[in-house]
Amino acid sequence: MGVPTAWSVIDGPAGALSLHVSAGPSPRGPSGNVMVLCHGFPVGPDSAEHLGANLATLADRLSAETSWQVVVGCLRGVGRSEGDFSLGGWYEDLGAVVDHAASLGRGGVWVVGFGTGGALGLCVAAADDRVRGAACLGSPATFAGWSHDVRAVVEEARRVGVIRSPGFPTDLGQWSAAFSSLRPDLAAARLPPRPLLVVHGADDEEVPVAECRTLAEAAGSAAELRVLVGAGHRLRADPRAMALLAGWLERQGP
Repeated sequence: MGVPTAWSVIDGPAGALSLHVSAGPSPRGPSGNVMVLCHGFPVGPDSAEHLGANLATLADRLSAETSWQVVVGCLRGVGRSEGDFSLGGWYEDLGAVVDHAASLGRGGVWVVGFGTGGALGLCVAAADDRVRGAACLGSPATFAGWSHDVRAVVEEARRVGVIRSPGFPTDLGQWSAAFSSLRPDLAAARLPPRPLLVVHGADDEEVPVAECRTLAEAAGSAAELRVLVGAGHRLRADPRAMALLAGWLERQGP
């Protein structure tokens, strides 16, 4: 895949991270708000190569609709970003992307993510006061299920292309430790009074709908929960989900 000229590179914890910054209003304009948009775990053989490019198109559209600056970060193993996938590594990478987003504007940073990216974004947001709100679309409340068959998770990561180095990981126990240490449900409880948007498909075939209710209940009155009838897991392709996200962003303060 060719890298569009709109992509740039920052130093990440495991090497270079590819970023796309939407061609929207200046982040030093009237609101100064910057949104970090995070991909989920890729599906399909070698789909990691194309995931970032697809999300960049969505970022540009959201920026045009909301007048927000949008930053897309490809986490390690995705697109041209260096390194091999680990859940803890993705958490570190997303923190680096938030650092970069915070340096761009004079307003707040909001973190929005799909699936795994939304759950990790919630964990990052809860630990970083610069993040003024978070949105999770089709995201799990925990990663406990990943621990049931760690080798299967590694093989799936190889299949979709986010693990590329032969022999990685060398220590399965260390590699999988974040499956239990990263807790989106607990992060949701720490986020208030900052707002949380939770959007989920009623027919999500990958993340049970009960997971979204767990996140929303943990955040209490700070959460806005929307379950979309007939929607599956790929909410970025659902216009109703994108309309809900755009409307929620527009209601956030400058």
